[in-house]
Amino acid sequence: MRVHVYETLMAMQRSRRDVLKGAAGAAALAASSSVLSSTPSFAEDSIVSQIMKIPGAGNGSPTDADWQKVGALCLGPTKANVQPGEFAGVEFSFMGLNNQNLHNFLFRGFLTPWEAYTGAKIKWIDLAQADYNARLQQSIATGTVDFDIIEMGAPFEGDMGVKDLLSDMPDWVKTQIDFDDIVNYLKPPVGTWNGKIHRVTIDSDCHTMNRRTDVFGDSDLAKQWADWNDKAGLTDWGPPKTWQQVQQVTKFLKGRKFKGKEVYGFLDQPKPWGGFQFYFTASRSTAYTKYPGEKNWMFDENMKPLVNNPGWVRAIQDVVDLLPYEPADQINADPGTTAFQQFLPGTGALLEWWGDIGTVAKTSDTATIGDMLDFDILPASDDVYNFRKGAWEKLASGPNIAPNMAYLGWGIYVMKSVDGDEKRHKAAWSAAAHLGGKDLSMWTAAYPSGFQPYRKSHTNLDLWALAGYDKKYIGSYMDSQSTSYNHPNSAIEPRIPGIFQYYSVAEDELAKVFAGKETAQQGADNVAAAWDKVTDKLGRENQVKYYRIAMGLT
Repeated sequence: MRVHVYETLMAMQRSRRDVLKGAAGAAALAASSSVLSSTPSFAEDSIVSQIMKIPGAGNGSPTDADWQKVGALCLGPTKANVQPGEFAGVEFSFMGLNNQNLHNFLFRGFLTPWEAYTGAKIKWIDLAQADYNARLQQSIATGTVDFDIIEMGAPFEGDMGVKDLLSDMPDWVKTQIDFDDIVNYLKPPVGTWNGKIHRVTIDSDCHTMNRRTDVFGDSDLAKQWADWNDKAGLTDWGPPKTWQQVQQVTKFLKGRKFKGKEVYGFLDQPKPWGGFQFYFTASRSTAYTKYPGEKNWMFDENMKPLVNNPGWVRAIQDVVDLLPYEPADQINADPGTTAFQQFLPGTGALLEWWGDIGTVAKTSDTATIGDMLDFDILPASDDVYNFRKGAWEKLASGPNIAPNMAYLGWGIYVMKSVDGDEKRHKAAWSAAAHLGGKDLSMWTAAYPSGFQPYRKSHTNLDLWALAGYDKKYIGSYMDSQSTSYNHPNSAIEPRIPGIFQYYSVAEDELAKVFAGKETAQQGADNVAAAWDKVTDKLGRENQVKYYRIAMGLT
C-alpha cells in the first residue's frame, strides 16, 4: 500500500466522521444468557473506560487518529517491559491484510505510538484476502520469506510449523498479554506446533447467523406465512432455527415487498475468495455432517475425504436450490460482497458470517441496519448423516447443532529469522504483544477491525456499554459467540500443512456446480478426488500423522 493512498483513505474517513453526530446510550436491559457476565464498576480514568469511548458506538467509523489514540493509551504493558528508545535502529517488516481498510490499517495506527516510544520502525506488506494464501504459500515454498511478523490464521500453522519458520513465544509475552484470559478453544494445541506456543491471538472465529428483526417481526409477512405450504416446522413467522427452515423462508420471501422494497431471505456466497469462501459452504454443511461425539467431518482419521458424502452433497445442493431466490447475479457474490455491499446496507434478511457483522453494524458509516439486528448460533438440521453407518439419523436430543469455528481466528506470529538478534527478537515480540494486549483487544472486539471477541473478559456486557452499546443488542451478539465457542459439537478444522490448497481446489470445483455446469454429487466427487491428489502430493503418511495430531485423535 502506497503511503499517499493510505493517507488519502484516512482523510476520507475523517471527513465522513465530521458530519456524524450523536451517540448510542447504554440500555438498562441485561442479557439473560448464563455465559455472559456483568461487573459494573470501572474507574472513570481506567484505560478500558477511556478507550471504549473512542469514538463511541453511533459516532461513525473510527479514524486513524482514533487508532493512534487507542494505541497510545494501551502502551502501559509495553512500558513495563521496554525502556524508551530501546529498539532504536531496529527495522522489521510486517505482512497482513488490508480488507475493508481494516487489519493492517489498524495495526499501523496502534503501532505508531509504539514505534515512537521504542524507536523501532516497521515496513508494511498489505495483501487482499483473495491474494493472501497464494502469497504466503509462495513465500514458504520458495524460501523467500520477506517478513519478520505476519498476521496469520491457525490453519496455516501446519505450513509454517513443518518448515520450522516460527519463533517461540517468550514467557514475558505470555504474561504481558494475559494468556489465560483467552477462550479455551483457542488455547493449545491451537497456536502451537510441536508443543511450542507461537501465536499472539488477536481474534476468535466462528460463523453465526445474523438476522433482521424487522423482517421477522413483520405482521403482514406473518399473515402471508400462514398460507405458505411447506413451513419445515416453522409454524409461526419468525427467525428460522434449522437449515430446512432457512430454505423455505428464503423461497417464501422471493418476490414479496417489505417497506416498499424487494425483500430477500438468506444470502449465499458462491464466488471463490482465495480459499476463504469454502468456510461458508462448510458452515452450510456442519449441521448435516458433524455427528455428535465425532471429531471427523471433513476427512476421516486416515485422510479419506468426507466431502462427497450425502451430508456435504445436501449442503451443496441447498446452495444451488436457493440461488434463484436470492438477488440477481448472486453467483458473482463473494463473502465480502454479501457482508459489506448487501447485508449491512440493507439487502437480505439472513446472513452467516464471522462476528464482524454485529460490531460493524453499530460502528460503521455505511451500515444501515444496526437497530434491526439480532444473532444466533448457526442453524441446526432435523437430521444428521452418520458416515460410520452410512445413514441419516434423527437424534433423540432433537435437531443437530454444529457451529463452525471457521478459521480459528487471526494471530500475530513472529518469524524465527529474528531469533539470532536479541534486540530484533525482543522488538518483534513486543510489537506482537502490544497488538494482543487485553485492553486493546476489548476495543478491537467492539469496533470495526476484522476481529471478533476472543477473551473470556469480552463476555462482560458492561465493557460494551462503555462504548455505548445497548445491552440487549450486545447480549444477543455475545450469546451467539459464546454459545458457539463452548458448544460440545462445534466443528474444528484441521491445522494441517496445505489446508488452503484443499480449500482453494474445493472452491474451484464448487464454482462449477453453482454455475450449473455439474451436479452437486459430481462436484463433490471432484473435490474429494482433488483432495486425495493434494494429500498424495504432500505425502499421505505425514498428512495423516499431522491430521490426527491436529484433531486430537492420537
